[in-house]
Amino acid sequence: METFVIGLSIGSILFMVALGLAIIYGTMKVINLAHGEMVMIGAYVTVLATRHLGLNIYLCLPLAFIVTAIFGLVIERTVVSHLYGRLLDTLLATWGIALILQQLIRIHFGLALFGVTIDGLGSDLQNVPVPAELQQTWHLLGANIPVYRAFVFGVAALLGALTWCLLYRTRFGSQLRAVSVARNTAAACGVNDKRVNALAFAYGCGLAGIAGVLVSGFKTVSPDMGTSYVVDAFLVVVAGGVGQLLGTFAAAGMLGEVQSFVATWLNDVYGRTVLFVVVILILLFKPQGLFVTKSR
Repeated sequence: METFVIGLSIGSILFMVALGLAIIYGTMKVINLAHGEMVMIGAYVTVLATRHLGLNIYLCLPLAFIVTAIFGLVIERTVVSHLYGRLLDTLLATWGIALILQQLIRIHFGLALFGVTIDGLGSDLQNVPVPAELQQTWHLLGANIPVYRAFVFGVAALLGALTWCLLYRTRFGSQLRAVSVARNTAAACGVNDKRVNALAFAYGCGLAGIAGVLVSGFKTVSPDMGTSYVVDAFLVVVAGGVGQLLGTFAAAGMLGEVQSFVATWLNDVYGRTVLFVVVILILLFKPQGLFVTKSR
């Protein structure tokens, strides 16, 4: 039971990161290699906000969303928007942005060059305090369930529901889905596809930022922490089916449980190995992912 709950929390993190990645790719056909760094920025926002502003992890959730969404908006407007339709150039550009963001954290956003350092930045590992109520444990069916892990799952479920409402119950969601399916037709009908691109990119980055806040509660924070998450998020998107909200949720949950159970029985190395094997098997038997969009 404990391993299952841990798997749920891992899957929840993967879901939030992969959901943002899927929205960006589904709308713009852009593979954002800097997406993992949005997780990292969200985690560092939490470190700085708890240490210097006295905020708790609850208040850091919306703050990190706003900060990473702004980062995403700036990246899309200044770089990505000029590279649409050029896949290799986009990959190289976003990879370069990822490296730049990592180094900016290490050099305190350039202030270290002048002998100025900011407590919470740099190459050292950082930790985030978790509220006392989230450090407790529930006793259920003879198992000890960490409250924080359940909290992570609850936040992911809420974000999934809000994203579904955004996509299927709002005007912007209709425009986003129209652009992702038939960009030229949507533009001909009056949809501002550039605006949709920018907001979709910002929203996807914001989701990754929230994931970063939650990760910081049970893992140390470091400049290169986002790299592994963007790899796992790609696996989730591919396994679940590009552009499929339900598929992303199912794939994230499944891969999270696989990694958790295998890591518990063996170790983390075997956990990640089996994770890749499972994704390969899915692609062999379901090349388009677990859930396929039906087209007419």
